[in-house]
Amino acid sequence: MRARIQGAVQGVGFRPFVYRLATELSLDGWVVNDARGLTIEVEGPRVALDELLARIEGERPAAAAIVAMEVDWDLPRGAEGFEIRPSDETGERTAQILPEIATCPACLGEVLDESDRRHLYPFTNCTLCGPRFTILRSLPYDRPRTSMAGFSMCPACRAEYESPLDRRFHAQPNACPACGPQLSLLDPGGAAGATGDAALQGAAEALRQGAIVAVKGLGGFHLLVDATNGAAVARLRERKPRRAKPFALMVRDLDQAREICHLDPQAEEALRSPEAPIVLLPRREGAAVDEGVAPGNPTWGVMLPYSPLHHLLLAAVGRPVVATSGNLSEEPICIENGEALEKLGGIAERFLVHDRPIVRHVDDSVAWIVDDQLRLLRRARGFAPRPLVLDEELPPVLAVGGHLKNTIALGLGRQVFVSQHLGDMESPEAQAAFREVIEDFLDLYDADPVAVACDLHPDYVTTGWARAAVGDPPASSAEAPSRLAGRPLIPVQHHHAHFAACLAENGHRGPALGVVWDGTGFGPDGVIWGGEFLLGDAAGFRRFACLRPFRLPGGDAAVREPRRSALALLWELGGERALEALELEPLRAFTTSERRALAGMLARDVHCPRTTSAGRLFDGVAALLGVCQEVSFEGQAAMGLEHLADPGVEDAYPISFEPPSAATAEPGLVDWRPLLEALLADLRAGVARELVASRFHGALVEAVVAAAEAAGQETVALSGGCMQNRLLTERALAGLRRAGFRVLLHRQVPPNDGGIACGQVAVAAARLRGE
Repeated sequence: MRARIQGAVQGVGFRPFVYRLATELSLDGWVVNDARGLTIEVEGPRVALDELLARIEGERPAAAAIVAMEVDWDLPRGAEGFEIRPSDETGERTAQILPEIATCPACLGEVLDESDRRHLYPFTNCTLCGPRFTILRSLPYDRPRTSMAGFSMCPACRAEYESPLDRRFHAQPNACPACGPQLSLLDPGGAAGATGDAALQGAAEALRQGAIVAVKGLGGFHLLVDATNGAAVARLRERKPRRAKPFALMVRDLDQAREICHLDPQAEEALRSPEAPIVLLPRREGAAVDEGVAPGNPTWGVMLPYSPLHHLLLAAVGRPVVATSGNLSEEPICIENGEALEKLGGIAERFLVHDRPIVRHVDDSVAWIVDDQLRLLRRARGFAPRPLVLDEELPPVLAVGGHLKNTIALGLGRQVFVSQHLGDMESPEAQAAFREVIEDFLDLYDADPVAVACDLHPDYVTTGWARAAVGDPPASSAEAPSRLAGRPLIPVQHHHAHFAACLAENGHRGPALGVVWDGTGFGPDGVIWGGEFLLGDAAGFRRFACLRPFRLPGGDAAVREPRRSALALLWELGGERALEALELEPLRAFTTSERRALAGMLARDVHCPRTTSAGRLFDGVAALLGVCQEVSFEGQAAMGLEHLADPGVEDAYPISFEPPSAATAEPGLVDWRPLLEALLADLRAGVARELVASRFHGALVEAVVAAAEAAGQETVALSGGCMQNRLLTERALAGLRRAGFRVLLHRQVPPNDGGIACGQVAVAAARLRGE
């Protein structure tokens, strides 16, 4: 019998698992890692072979995932005994690359055991845990193809590595204090101080004294400070710089997490999972964490230590620490020691580094729990590049994602491999990382895409790269020919990609209504879309309805200044006279000359692009309620508006839904003007802002349900960056379910633009199949 297994079967102890089963069942043959996954050839009594297959499915290692298993029944070849063969590099590369796996209990026990040879060793791992994606250079996953190739195993580690009965059999990063990576503590000038455990203790003492410490982890550097030290947190904000965006926290263990957050069973399970993401949790009042960690935010993003290094460091510090990405604004996180010293030298006062190279940067994943399920908001460490497995074959497609929160994706077979979070394409460094990750994915999987999918927006950096890569426009003779030259380019409308991603990861076939709300997305009509109701599937869509359009004075400036969106909304209600209501905070935030200039722009319709953006509607209302008039990070105003709302209030402002016109084929409209008129009346009457914010959310939920009832589709998919608003999402989910709809939410890819690339693959595949 020959069994070919595809999925996450390399680097998880699958071969020794098969070896133990086969020897227990007295079967002969072999098992080997190959480019597609793993192959087993085995012979013996049919009853024993059937039992082997059943136990492979039922007892596989916890970190393993089987996507497909093909079994051929051949005549016996006369094998004697059972062996694990050296890896086979030939063939199509479709094996899953495992992400980083948090420290397993067995390894942590050894690290804390004074009698163990790995006592206090921060790079302890086995086949059940440790680095994977961040050390891999090429497939198949073997030590010579990882950044551990430069570390020769000592006899004791070699014996573990070569014993099929040991849990470190072929654990590629296997090491110990005698032969593995080592820690060093550096000053900002790069001068070395302590090494080994003394370096770790020195870093812990520096944190206790209020220093900012840059720590090299699995996928890059973190910047750490004592989260209970307000002066240290403020200094980190000033130097990074990061004015208001929340910082993530790392805590020693679940007990410490309980001291600062409210935990339910799902949250505890998520925190201690092998993926160990940052989880957004409600904070406890009076917890010993400085308010500057997440100003004005009722939640904290919390994670547990996920490597022995972090376990040892947090135990030594004894307090929660801020653990934020070690990068400059709009750049990827640093992965090399020299790079970190150069770029973070003006921020950190100490550098805890090690000598194991990081092959590729990977940020921490961020998740929340909605409808009793863990759902991703940023897909990175612990999840990437594990694929989404679909129920149908895909043509090989490369998708390059959007401009913000970028990821790229590669469709191969039934799998969509989504990259780690790459961030916003605002800086040359981020754009270089984007290009490198594309080359990395194509090389890792030896992929030859038949098409390239991109966003419809003509000015996105990612769209420009895709056009140049396929030769549209043709590359100049001075440029090297692209490996993708001549492939068809498939532009995908932004909100269609959101919609298709949600359908794909939920395995939904057939039509549905997509409620896709976000900040901006280029529409086929040249209007900035963002409050969309789409009818269709991955193959195509009809714009069933949208939010009533309004204009944005100054275009992109309105993204940075919610007061401009507020002014635009007021203009739609009452024209220039509406701008005389100086009792409203956003109008007072402008000088007289600024208001006059903006009014002139709106009156002449100059540099005032029209938009249906739900994100800008949130911004405008947030400004009217005095949440903020200018922002320092994307979504800040909407986040503040959500947190202002009283969750116990279920009132709603009036909102109008006008069905689509059969005569003109115009989409329906969600008219927010009645909402705004009632909201302004409440503000002038002195109604509490918390109640006003709740009624605003309630109105939008009623609009979603009304549009769904008019559309007449049984299934509704919620997507887009606005669906990161817990109040909006949970109320819409409840309202739609009460009305009898089946509701799809994102789980494996984010609802924000981090899921765009996955949706682009689904749309491109459907078009290539001619659906």
